[in-house]
Amino acid sequence: MAHQAETGDVTGTADKNYNLFWYVEACLSNALRLERYIQDAEREKDTEVADLFRKAQADSRKGAELGKRLLRSRLDD
Repeated sequence: MAHQAETGDVTGTADKNYNLFWYVEACLSNALRLERYIQDAEREKDTEVADLFRKAQADSRKGAELGKRLLRSRLDD
């Protein structure tokens, strides 16, 4: 069976917007997961690893905010 790409016909959402929804969700999920990792590192008193995860968490939050901003501008049209 040949794979046919989704173009919004099935979901009702254009691929570019659907992909933005996915990206925002992935960033937010990653920020939550990293919170647990930060706590694990802190419990082990490994500040180097905790700092790395904090930076990654900040980057995930930033990505989510950028994605939400793009979605907002596209969905208001």
